[in-house]
Amino acid sequence: MAKLTIPKEEIMSPGHMGCQGCGATMAMRYALKALGKKTMISVPACCWAIIPGAWPNTCMQIPMQYTAFEVTGASISGIRAALDSQGMQDVNVVGWAGDGGTVDIGIQALSGMIERGHNVIYICYDNEAYMNTGIQRSGSTPYGAWTTTTPVGTTEYWEEGQKKNLMEIVVAHRLPYAATASVAYPEDFIKKLNKCLEIPGPKFFQVYAPCPTGWKSSPELSMDLARKAVTTRAFPIYEVEHGKYKINRKPEKTPLSEYLMLQGRFKHLPEKEVEFLDAHYEKEWKALLKLEEMTQDESLGNFM
Repeated sequence: MAKLTIPKEEIMSPGHMGCQGCGATMAMRYALKALGKKTMISVPACCWAIIPGAWPNTCMQIPMQYTAFEVTGASISGIRAALDSQGMQDVNVVGWAGDGGTVDIGIQALSGMIERGHNVIYICYDNEAYMNTGIQRSGSTPYGAWTTTTPVGTTEYWEEGQKKNLMEIVVAHRLPYAATASVAYPEDFIKKLNKCLEIPGPKFFQVYAPCPTGWKSSPELSMDLARKAVTTRAFPIYEVEHGKYKINRKPEKTPLSEYLMLQGRFKHLPEKEVEFLDAHYEKEWKALLKLEEMTQDESLGNFM
């Protein structure tokens, strides 16, 4: 019998309020398998503020605190300080926010949390828009994507800015550990969480979490889309530990169009725009390879 690589225990129960194929629910399920029951999570306004269910019902078997949209980093800083004052250092404190509440609205609290050096984990589940409030564009929305605030019509207008590089913003704070992950690769995500539990100080994760509702994709394609995001280099899987980059997956490149055209939010794009976006991702990938090569070079010393 093959050895199980994912913990069997379920800390998130069936019966949640997420949509079919929701990547955010998959991300939470895998995260809790790694973090265990000695975990407290703070959640701002986002899909996960409603996914657990209406009080007194919940799909979660751990304590959760609901907080304002912009203060996740400050919230988990306070929870950590309160637990530490009671000698409860063995409880994992986690901030769990969407990309809108992290890349945009909550970035100041995230920055302050990292600067203060609290021993916490901040996890951003990235579905590339403000999905809970109506699929509005966020700083994580990629070039060319349709949202309700970047409509596609006779003017052929869509999101014209490139996705904000959140990982580089976070890494610039010189925190001990930051990583990207994807629901399509749960073993990688769980392994990284287990690693970060042994590292004191602030840790950060950006987890790719498809949203069928906002992406106008079929729910059964969520895992396939999450894999294709990695193989097309639209969302690389890597980690930065004490300033050293390590790319965890270097798959053979697949055509970007195979990923984009499975989503209604991109189907309006002409071929030249797909080629433009593909060139951007390729440039970013080469820059990431250079960072890995440079920071792994022992002759250059420690980057932290």
